[in-house]
Amino acid sequence: MKKFENQGNVDTRSGFGAGMDELGESNKDVVALCADLTGSLKLNDFADKHPGRFFQVGIAEANMIGMAAGMTIGGKIPYATTFANFATGRVYDQIRQSVAYSGKNVKICASHAGVTLGEDGATHQILEDIGMMKMLPGMTVINTCDYNQTKAATLAIAEHEGPVYLRFGRPKVANFTPKDQKFEIGKAVQLTEGTDVTIVATGHLVWQAILAAEELEKDGVSSEIINIHTIKPLDAEAIIASVKKTGCVVTCEEHNYLGGLGESVARELALSHPAPQEFVATQDTFGESGSPDELMEKYGLNNKAIVKAVKKVLDRK
Repeated sequence: MKKFENQGNVDTRSGFGAGMDELGESNKDVVALCADLTGSLKLNDFADKHPGRFFQVGIAEANMIGMAAGMTIGGKIPYATTFANFATGRVYDQIRQSVAYSGKNVKICASHAGVTLGEDGATHQILEDIGMMKMLPGMTVINTCDYNQTKAATLAIAEHEGPVYLRFGRPKVANFTPKDQKFEIGKAVQLTEGTDVTIVATGHLVWQAILAAEELEKDGVSSEIINIHTIKPLDAEAIIASVKKTGCVVTCEEHNYLGGLGESVARELALSHPAPQEFVATQDTFGESGSPDELMEKYGLNNKAIVKAVKKVLDRK
């Protein structure tokens, strides 16, 4: 199995901040809006260097989305930023009506997604945002796995015409993807080749899938890992091709199993190539307070849970 080097643990939100810093210099149409969370979204450098292009709207997320939609009419590329819970659940009506319905070129960039938000608890964690956003017609949904990929995605979505939901996180996680990668929206990244099981993972679960595959290899199980950074549009072709070879799949996400990546994969399998599937995801529940590692353990979102799911799906082949 191919080995991956962890270049050092770092939070994905810092990758977003680095991408915004670069865009601040390279694309004068990019503007940033923030709902009283400048530091949390790593936007301090952008705000300091480009004060005329940074808008602190305060705790007024609905107004922020409306402002962002209006700015696109003048040719600006607004990045509207806050925690994932507030970027989606609090303002879904504004996103639907002012952004998605009219196809506005707004980039909704959401940090602190999933249970790895940690100690802030269930009211600030969101585990249904991917489902909410992927159901909006025309909305592109991206969920990145590490610092380098988040930075690359932040740069790439500026060149994409249309609304985007970019989801990333708070905790420091392994940074293992190439520093100079080209981010292609809608194009899956195959990390390993395998013959026994396909592991389709997104976000923080990609590194956990790599750790799981290393453990499975000790038992003679050959895993093919696919990094799905873009959940919509989904690279169904890559997934189906892999499952045709391995005969089964495990989907992994820090999200409710209802409405997330797993359901999108299940739909494609049902239409094109039915095969056994297991879901590593939260089981229709809210989160709670705790450290990220504790919560990932409790809710079955780590490498141990993936190993268990793989063994289960192999028994169903």
